[in-house]
Amino acid sequence: MNFMNNEDVIAALATPLGEGGIAIVRMSGNDSEKIITKIFKPRNKKLTELKSHVQYLGNIINPESNQVVDEVLVSIMRAPRSFTAEDVVEIYTHGGVVVARKVLELLISLGARIAEPGEFTKRAFLNGRIDLSQAESVIDVIRAKTDKGLGLALKQLQGELSNKITELRSVLLEILAHIEAEIDFPDEDIEMLSIDDIREKLKSVHEEVKNLIAESDRGKIYREGINVVIIGRPNVGKSSLLNALLREKRAIVTDIPGTTRDIIEEYINIGGIPVKIVDTAGIRDTLDEVEKIGVEKSKQSLQEADLILFVLDASEGITEDDQQLLTYLNEMAKQTLIIINKVDLDNVKIDKNDVEKISNVDKVLEISAKERTGLDLLEKTVEEMVFQGEVNAQENIIVTRARHRQAFIEVLKSIEEALHTLDSGMTGEFLSIDVKSAWENLGKITGETVEEDVLDKIFSEFCIGK
Repeated sequence: MNFMNNEDVIAALATPLGEGGIAIVRMSGNDSEKIITKIFKPRNKKLTELKSHVQYLGNIINPESNQVVDEVLVSIMRAPRSFTAEDVVEIYTHGGVVVARKVLELLISLGARIAEPGEFTKRAFLNGRIDLSQAESVIDVIRAKTDKGLGLALKQLQGELSNKITELRSVLLEILAHIEAEIDFPDEDIEMLSIDDIREKLKSVHEEVKNLIAESDRGKIYREGINVVIIGRPNVGKSSLLNALLREKRAIVTDIPGTTRDIIEEYINIGGIPVKIVDTAGIRDTLDEVEKIGVEKSKQSLQEADLILFVLDASEGITEDDQQLLTYLNEMAKQTLIIINKVDLDNVKIDKNDVEKISNVDKVLEISAKERTGLDLLEKTVEEMVFQGEVNAQENIIVTRARHRQAFIEVLKSIEEALHTLDSGMTGEFLSIDVKSAWENLGKITGETVEEDVLDKIFSEFCIGK
């Protein structure tokens, strides 16, 4: 995939296919305005009078048949004040597959080509409108599952991470300049940084990068979410718990054991974390072939879980099946929260302290899914377990992408090598290599020193039209 030919005019549908109020066809490139003037007839305006960043009502006309294709709004955004920093035209048609497709086909017939996935955003990057970390945040904004995830993506889009990287690169560049000046002009009377000054500056960058890496696990959770699996033997209230957490009746709830035969997956928002919550079939020995399949799927879900919610029935006590499941969970050594359900009933037979003694799990909570009691504490506990009790930690810049984290790890290694070089008394040439490596790895995040194949991979994640 090659996006480097910016002379082309690109076009794509910027809204999802299907029926809706409007559809938006987007076009970018130096000849965009020339193409739109061949098919757009504005109301009460001449084409030469169309101003930038103003919407105009008119008709799209097929130049061959002279027939009206649709009544539309057209906006011309002239370079450099556009998303791609090129001339951009957006056509707002009536929603519907046919009319938007016809408009797009007209643009293609007049010289535009269909945009590749992410090509509009990549042009914005190549034209200096945004850096690479901001470009990546565009897709994070689109895919955000919670307000928290959206907020982090917007901060990155606004350049919060970019500004920090620019600041760190400036410190490293200052060190490089002094080292290379001393190498190239050893006899000149140039004011140089002392060894102690260089060491302190490197340690300062090292500390900041270390903090960014430490926050990256939190960022990944906010961006990608976690996988929570509800397990237990049949009829302990797993589906009732799912419904209570979802605030809707998603799963069938009956008094008949084994009602849930397959896994049910839904997303919920807990403290800004996107949580995929999985309700599984009750795990027990059974002769029913269909239920057996459900039990095997449940066990597979456990292997993929980030957190397990193990449900017990307070009215029945701890049964032999419960004991077997506890043993199984203890062997898995996964983060587990035991939930004693149905504590609203009169005949409670489970003591929380007894459960804690026979299990190796992290927490034990008492709830009533039916009466919706204890759910707030449950959600708070899940949040605390995900972040190891640091939920309320002061948040600054949070790294959300694995690519950024890996680049920061490489930066850390290079700075540690540079500090070792200083302590070893080696010459400036060796120190320069390590500092330059750290500087270049920081540039990979913003795109200043990134390879073309990495760019292709990043932008291939985007949808067409963005």
